Amino acid sequence: MEALETIDWTKLRADFPILDQQVHGNPLIYFDSAASSQKPRQVIDAIVRYYEHDHANVHRGIHELSNRATAAYEGARERTAKFINAPSADEIIFTRGTSESINLVASSWGTANLEPGDQILLTEMEHHSNMVPWRLIAEKTGAEVRYLPVTGDEGLLDLDRLDEFLTPKVKLFSMVHISNSLGTINPVKELCARARELGVVTLVDGAQSAGHMPVDVQDIGCDFYAFSGHKICGPTGIGALWGRMELLDKMPPYQGGGEMINDVSFEQISFKHPPHKFEAGTPNMAGAIGLAAAMDYLDAIGRDAIFEHDQELAEYAYQQLAELEGIRLFGPSTNRGGLVAFALGDVHAHDLVTLADQKGIALRGGHHCTQPLMKKLGVTSTSRASFYFYNTKAEVDRFIEVLRGIQKFFS
Repeated sequence: MEALETIDWTKLRADFPILDQQVHGNPLIYFDSAASSQKPRQVIDAIVRYYEHDHANVHRGIHELSNRATAAYEGARERTAKFINAPSADEIIFTRGTSESINLVASSWGTANLEPGDQILLTEMEHHSNMVPWRLIAEKTGAEVRYLPVTGDEGLLDLDRLDEFLTPKVKLFSMVHISNSLGTINPVKELCARARELGVVTLVDGAQSAGHMPVDVQDIGCDFYAFSGHKICGPTGIGALWGRMELLDKMPPYQGGGEMINDVSFEQISFKHPPHKFEAGTPNMAGAIGLAAAMDYLDAIGRDAIFEHDQELAEYAYQQLAELEGIRLFGPSTNRGGLVAFALGDVHAHDLVTLADQKGIALRGGHHCTQPLMKKLGVTSTSRASFYFYNTKAEVDRFIEVLRGIQKFFS
């Protein structure tokens, strides 16, 4: 709490140019950071500076601009390793984001290691990005996908049934760190430890956690960790996969092309060691540089303080929403990530977010790429407000006021 009191959150908010505008004649309230966060001037400036002064293709050139670009790109890899406390920068693979990172593991590790009779364990709260790739690889390899259940509206994993699902048949356990639909913070360290006892490989989807809380992959004890830049104040089209080197070394390339090879003849090909083995073609240099700038920005604030701020705001919003008549809330009431999901009586989520938009409030309405979870909860969609450190309690109060008006309109 002391950290929250010493940080000038209003001053930080001023770093985000996009927030200083009106939408439909109302001050913008951006409550959709779980889908994509906004970008501070520091990140925008880093990308502009790269394109204005240092742009060239990396690794292959020996001229000054190529040397600068290569140093900045590989520096971003080192920065990413530090951001999640990876043992080595060589274990950091740049991807387009969480989705591609998981697809890489499913395609490369999954194809090489899964066979008929094996099981892939997921949870019922997984985003489609951590579900569809495993379904595809299961069809290809003959493996079976199983799902650890969620305990209803409170949105917790049914850990009493973990031993029923986490068995020696499971070869991989892939789990979300913070649910984008429920706000649930899963005990990934405990789950990875239980999996490790059985020799099960683990992957953690950190899309909603990397920019909102301190992350230490060595402490978590997972084998792979994936996250996206655009959800942590960084650019779109960039993300990272961390993997243990002993696994990466044995995995076949994900894609083929330039840069990921040592030698090519008409008869055979030899590949570079990780991470370059998994980065075919010209990479997203500007994205990586912007990502590093975002990490610098977040760590200057302190992700522990950001986590406290997000939790406090989400719990405040949850309490205020709970006072509305006819509302159904999803996810835990406490110890939750920075979002709230709800259904407001018979008002369809799309109608609600459309009317909120007319008041300048950006929400998300739909199945949030978690259709199986929605079906389990007996709904087709929910409305979601997701927060970041640039949001305020005053914005939550305005949000509640608008929801009361929407309720009155539909009544």
